[in-house]
Amino acid sequence: MLKKKFTGILAASLLMGTILAACGKEEAKPSNSGTKEEEKPSYTFRLADNQPPDYPTVLGDKKFAELVEERTDGRIKIEVYPSAQLGDEKSVLEQVQLGAIEFTRINSSPLAEFNNQFTPIGLPYVFESEDHLWNFLNGDMGTKLLDGLEQSKMKGLAFYDSGSRSFYATKELKGVEDLKGLKIRVQQSKINIDFMAALGASATPMPYGEVFSALQTGIIDGAENNLPSLDSSNHYQEAKNLILDHHQRIPEVLLISKVAWDKLDKEDQKIVKQAALDSVETQRAEWDKYEQKSEKKLKDAGVTFTEVKDIKPWKEAVKPMVDEYTKEYKEVMDAIEKARP
Repeated sequence: MLKKKFTGILAASLLMGTILAACGKEEAKPSNSGTKEEEKPSYTFRLADNQPPDYPTVLGDKKFAELVEERTDGRIKIEVYPSAQLGDEKSVLEQVQLGAIEFTRINSSPLAEFNNQFTPIGLPYVFESEDHLWNFLNGDMGTKLLDGLEQSKMKGLAFYDSGSRSFYATKELKGVEDLKGLKIRVQQSKINIDFMAALGASATPMPYGEVFSALQTGIIDGAENNLPSLDSSNHYQEAKNLILDHHQRIPEVLLISKVAWDKLDKEDQKIVKQAALDSVETQRAEWDKYEQKSEKKLKDAGVTFTEVKDIKPWKEAVKPMVDEYTKEYKEVMDAIEKARP
C-alpha cells in the first residue's frame, strides 16, 4: 500500500515538473530564441473593392497586399474582396470607420462628406489633363487631403487612377445642348447635382449597381463615368452614345480604418503607407491597359464615340457654378492652379 502511495506521489511530481518545464520554455522563448520580428503581432485584414477581380483598382489592391505581406515576412496579410462582396461603397465606408473592415478602395467624390476639402476635386473641367491631376495629387495638398480624413476615423494611404469621366446615353449626344432635359445618373453629391443643373440636365442620384436596370427601363436617359466602368458595368449594352468631354478627373483613394491604423506600431505603419504608394505605379499601368482594351471593346460593340473638339461652351455653362465653389475653397483651388503643367 505504501508502495502504491509512493508511486502515485512520484507520478504526480513528475507531471507537475513537466508542466512547469513547459511553462518555463514558453516564457523563455521570446527572450532567448525569438527575434524582434517574431515578437510583433500578426494580422489578417480585409480590403473591400466594388469592382470586378480584373479591374485596375483591384489589381492595385492586390499589389498593395502583396507588398505588405512581403515586407512583413508574412506577418501582415491583407485579403482583397472585389465585386462588392463586403457591401456597397457607403456601407463599407461605415464599417471602415467602425473598424469592422480594415481597408477599402473608394472613389474620392463621396469623401467630401467627411472632409469638404475633397469637394473641389470634383468640379467640372478644373483639371485639363492627367499630368495636371497628378501634379496636384503628388503635391502637398494631395497629402493634406489624405491626412485630413483621420478626423473621420479613416486614413488615406494613396490615390489611384480613375481616368476621366464623360457622358453616355441612350439618346444621341453630339454637343452640350443634347444634355438638356435628360435624366442623368450621378453619384450623390451637391457638386454633381449643381453640375447637371448648369448643363440643363436632371440629376438622378442612385447606387452604381442600379444603373443598368435604370437604363433598360428608361428611369434614366444616361450616366457619366470612365471607359473601363462603362465597359465592366455593361452599361454600353443599353447606352451606345458616348461624348468625350472629360468633365471630371476624380481619383480613387486607398483607405485604412483609423482603428486598424492605431493597432500598428510606427514601423508597420511606415511599411503599409509605403506599400500603398508603391502600388500606385502598378495600378496606373493597369489602368492604361484596361482603358485601351475598353475603348476597343466599346467601339467593336457599336458604341458611337464623339470627341468634344471645342470645350469652351461646356466650360462657359458651368463657369458661374465653378466660380462659387472657387470662393469657398480658395486654398485647394489655388493648389490646382499651381499644379498646371
